[in-house]
Amino acid sequence: MLDKAYQAQCAAVKVHCTDEAQRRRRGLTLFALALGSFCIGTSEFASMGIIQLFSESLGIDIPTATNAIMAYAFGVVIGAPLVTLGAARLNRRTLLLFLMGLFILGNILSAFATSLGMFGLARFVSGMPQGAYFGAGAVVASYVVGPGQGGKAFALVMTGLTVATIIGSPLATFLGQTLGWRNTYMAVAGLGAFALLALWIWVPRTEALHGGPVVQELSSLRKPPVWTMMVVAALGVASIFAVYTFIGPFVTDVAMLDPSWIPIALALFGLGMTAGNLIGGKLADVHPAKGLFAGFGSALIVLALLATGGGNVWLLLPALFGVGMTMMVAIPTIQVRLTHLAPEAPTLMGAMNLAALNVANAIGAWAGGFTIASGYGLLSAVWAGFGLTLLGLLVFALTSPRTPQLAPA
Repeated sequence: MLDKAYQAQCAAVKVHCTDEAQRRRRGLTLFALALGSFCIGTSEFASMGIIQLFSESLGIDIPTATNAIMAYAFGVVIGAPLVTLGAARLNRRTLLLFLMGLFILGNILSAFATSLGMFGLARFVSGMPQGAYFGAGAVVASYVVGPGQGGKAFALVMTGLTVATIIGSPLATFLGQTLGWRNTYMAVAGLGAFALLALWIWVPRTEALHGGPVVQELSSLRKPPVWTMMVVAALGVASIFAVYTFIGPFVTDVAMLDPSWIPIALALFGLGMTAGNLIGGKLADVHPAKGLFAGFGSALIVLALLATGGGNVWLLLPALFGVGMTMMVAIPTIQVRLTHLAPEAPTLMGAMNLAALNVANAIGAWAGGFTIASGYGLLSAVWAGFGLTLLGLLVFALTSPRTPQLAPA
């Protein structure tokens, strides 16, 4: 009896140790994925913080320098489908390693660029891996966390990008101001090398992560609901960028605060994005449609408050947090719905989601700039974002009954 009891106790301890090891391994895999997205987010947002530095160094004015930022977004939009389809048969682990290597190369080229043409090309290369990385990362995260948690998996990968708006971008901007803008991109490339090593060590080697035929991925693009959902994403999320692009002027010229408040405002916006992303990940798995209605609907309320009372610092700062949080609540739902609509192409759907978000970047910044240039005031950019999000919500409300009923992810 004692022998049997002892053997049972040993077996229980062994199972417990195995479970602990699996949880630790799962956590390290998710950390590696989030670290990669942190690098990507830092590279993207830091360019906005050092635009004055590289424009002066390259001998161009700031409006011209924005072409380099647009080149990055263009790289994301073009690279998302092309890279994903071109690497359709690759194991997702191998694809992640390749994408991080391409990201490192793009940032090194950015650091050594001597003209706007070279710099724009380098930023284009840096942006190409982004969409495919989040697509492949979402597949790996879904494999690691298990079935029925697609929203949570995507949110975990997105966490690195949202944290980059709080920590990575301000630090990269500070580095550029103290050691030169070229060292910003070299530092990002160095961090990318660390992320590459983490992915190589901690992403599991398994046939379960093998890709599929290109035809299988392409078939998803023949589904009208997929394109409708991307339109919803591009329009609805545009208000994030209609606000984020002009946070500096909101702080100094509307609320009449010292420029030292700008990093605080940016950090609050990033904290809101991080909180909303985590909430949205859980909501998307339980209520695949309500997450988007909740996110866009509550965002409209916060945007209206910001547009009417943004001159008051006690409303401005909480509203910036609120815009970041409410809009990010919707993004995991968008990913879950895209994956449900095209389950045969999860990587491509993740990539196309990021492509749609970069289209939102361009639309939001352009719309906000247009209303300001038209003489309607700085806070008119917020109303521009309000209109775009409202339009996205209306498109979703009118088309969602025509899409297949979606069960929780």
